[in-house]
Amino acid sequence: MKAIVYRDNGGPEVLRLVDRDLPAPGPGEVRVRVAVSGVNPTDWQARHGADHPKRFPEVTPHLDGAGTIDAVGEGVDRSRVGQRVWVFMAAAGRPTGTAAEATVVPAERAVPLPDDAGFDVGASLGVPALTAHRALTVAEDGPRRLRPGALDGAAVLVAGGAGAVGHAAIQLARWAGATVISTVSGPRKARLATAAGAHHVVDYREGDPAAEIRAIAPDGVDLVAEVALGANLVLDLAVLRTRGTISTYANLGGKPVELDVLRNMVLNTRLQFLVLYTAGPQVLGAAAEDVAAAVRDGALPVGEEHGLPLVRFPLEATADAHRAVEGGTVGKVLVDIPTVKHGSCGA
Repeated sequence: MKAIVYRDNGGPEVLRLVDRDLPAPGPGEVRVRVAVSGVNPTDWQARHGADHPKRFPEVTPHLDGAGTIDAVGEGVDRSRVGQRVWVFMAAAGRPTGTAAEATVVPAERAVPLPDDAGFDVGASLGVPALTAHRALTVAEDGPRRLRPGALDGAAVLVAGGAGAVGHAAIQLARWAGATVISTVSGPRKARLATAAGAHHVVDYREGDPAAEIRAIAPDGVDLVAEVALGANLVLDLAVLRTRGTISTYANLGGKPVELDVLRNMVLNTRLQFLVLYTAGPQVLGAAAEDVAAAVRDGALPVGEEHGLPLVRFPLEATADAHRAVEGGTVGKVLVDIPTVKHGSCGA
């Protein structure tokens, strides 16, 4: 089979297209013929090696993807063969990600994909959707699971609503019943956040964004899904209600976080930091179930008309896909995998 691999950490140029044997699923595993692979910032960060030590002599990158199960290992129901699935955390603690014609993952990391949901949707879930779910379910007095009505009456502020995680956070929060406010940095991103489903969009570079948000949520927002804590903390605290939660999954821009301890004590702020790698299997399992339910409800569409432009590359141009993500391309970067016949992916 064709696969992208890297043997040394470094820039996109370390990625190579190679031929490899078709992997066989072990006990509790499934093999997925990948149709579309999704690229996330954590994929290029792992390739680069910064804070992601390489654990295997050779790695096929990418955590997320979508395709069809074509083989199962011992202990997995054989009826899953032929099932369309979306895959998450494929390369987490394993050398075999989704940038290949086939990948092997634990059965629970291959989630059924409804027939009316395309592989583009499936490959865009994974890290962004599970991260968004985690961000929306950590408030002290908020829900631990998402479903329609779970966030009724809540005001949720999504920072960076034009990003992949922000997009998923808008969609999931709206599906769960929240009033969704998103901050963006310009007209195009405002259009994308609105298309994703945000009820209100505020350009944080214009006027008085805190006053705009307070006009929408006079008592303050209940929850902030934050992508740039250092840059946005002052605004977050200006609009957060007492006992509100700031849930941060990134610090884009790298600005240091300066914490006013007394102010946060008075607010009883909950600052929740999150990353999927250490969230634990129960959290990931619950998130995958809820995201799957949202997909079945049609709540997580992708494409420019739904607020998440798709930027596509063929498998052999995976290095360019990484460059696009590193360069801050707006939208979801996808890698298309060539269609192969069963049994044709020999070494």
